[in-house]
Amino acid sequence: MRRAADTTVGQTIGPRRVPVDRELLRAYAAASGDDNPIHLDEAVARSVGLPDVIAHGMWTMGAAAGLVADWAGDPGRVVSYGTRFTKPVVVPADSGAELEVSGTVTRLDAETGEATVELTVTAAGTRVLGRTRVGVRLD
Repeated sequence: MRRAADTTVGQTIGPRRVPVDRELLRAYAAASGDDNPIHLDEAVARSVGLPDVIAHGMWTMGAAAGLVADWAGDPGRVVSYGTRFTKPVVVPADSGAELEVSGTVTRLDAETGEATVELTVTAAGTRVLGRTRVGVRLD
């Protein structure tokens, strides 16, 4: 478990690369109940102006937060999470895609043991989540 005493403002976390392909999108759709065809069908995605099938926003958020949950030592330590969706994660059939997630501790309350981690989340060199802040409770 991550301890507040071993954490400093400015500390970096990651980077972590998280692959995503069409098979993962199908599995996520089945598990989440989000079977919107823009995540599963190229023709539908293109018909609404997207370049190709895109990853689910909630999957993208979860994949990004995994970095902080693992760093903290327990996903139950994540106490808050906020982000803005800035660009879709395009998932081509032949190559899939990859998220790159890194973080920086921007705030640490030594009294409560709560830290704020700001994440940078990109795919193909483009920021896909913005203003991404994760609150985490440390020992």
